[in-house]
Amino acid sequence: MKRCVTLCTVLCALTCSTAAISPANSYTLDSSFSGSTFFDNFMFESGTDPTHGFVNYRTSIDAFALGLASSPANGPVYMGVDSTTVLNPLSGPKRSSVRISSKKNWTHGLFITDIAHMPAAACGVWPAYWTLGPNWPTGGEIDILEGVNKNQVNLMSLHTSASCSINGAGQLGTINTANCDGSTNSNTGCGSAASTTNTYGDGFNAVGGGVYAMEWTSDFIRVWFFPRTSIPYDISSGTPNPTTWGTPQANFQGNCNIDTHFANHSIIFDTTFCGDWAGTVWSTEATCNSLAPTCDSYVAANPGAFVDAYWSINYVKVFTTSIPTSSISTSSSSSTRTSTLTTFKTTTTAKAISSSTKSSYSSESSNFKYELVESNDYVKYE
Repeated sequence: MKRCVTLCTVLCALTCSTAAISPANSYTLDSSFSGSTFFDNFMFESGTDPTHGFVNYRTSIDAFALGLASSPANGPVYMGVDSTTVLNPLSGPKRSSVRISSKKNWTHGLFITDIAHMPAAACGVWPAYWTLGPNWPTGGEIDILEGVNKNQVNLMSLHTSASCSINGAGQLGTINTANCDGSTNSNTGCGSAASTTNTYGDGFNAVGGGVYAMEWTSDFIRVWFFPRTSIPYDISSGTPNPTTWGTPQANFQGNCNIDTHFANHSIIFDTTFCGDWAGTVWSTEATCNSLAPTCDSYVAANPGAFVDAYWSINYVKVFTTSIPTSSISTSSSSSTRTSTLTTFKTTTTAKAISSSTKSSYSSESSNFKYELVESNDYVKYE
């Protein structure tokens, strides 16, 4: 009897201990990017924009020399655009900007990014923070923070291959489209618009920015936003526990095998202009089309409008569970800058065009350069 009691006690202790350790509590820091070494972890991508934007993505050498990128030791990382040069919309160079992609990629994880400032809502601007897998749409795409022109709320979205849809339950945001298949519904993907205006652009910057957190498991992909004054203590202390964060802005869950549709994602930041989303919806947005007949002509002639089109990033952190699923990326992933839209009424066509062209990073790899930054050594893959 005593032996039985002892055995039961041990089994109970083990069971209780196991139950107390939830997957959310088992996250450990895998990677942290900030300060002077931030760009050591990213590739600068230069060349023709596959979304046909009025943009000239610069190499790392050019970006630092032109003041488009900086990474002070004790301050936020800066990525901006050319806000001084008047350009010809029909010939010559387009507006200079930066697009970076992480060298490392992950399958599953908790991606936490503290952004102090994002490109302000301005006619012609199309900023995005997102993750991307290989062979779009097979490897999937997760748009965490994205919008165009004068949009005032964030649109979060997924793009992948067939047989993946979401139901929009368990989230604060409003579902826009449910089918995540990038080859149907005019390549719209599935998306949800955030519930508050402090999630994007001017509203985001007015509150000092905040933290975006994206949790990716075999069962779901979720996105939370925390304004500067409401960042959970567990995030600030480096021990994030998503089970305590409440309802997310977006809950991508439904009839979708996540592991089949999303894998090996790199992290991307970029700011482009016009193109297949911001440019295509130009004629439907009265505020913008009253400024110029086309998006390209406005962006070319008004550099001062983009003084605030910059990213200021305090850190990017990726947490994983006990079994690491990250790896080093040897080439930039294929993409489809799915224009998940905040201008919902008239932008399905634009989003479709954008989705199909975003994937051309792989098909146009001979025309697109990927630059690895290792301290002071630069290696270009052409």
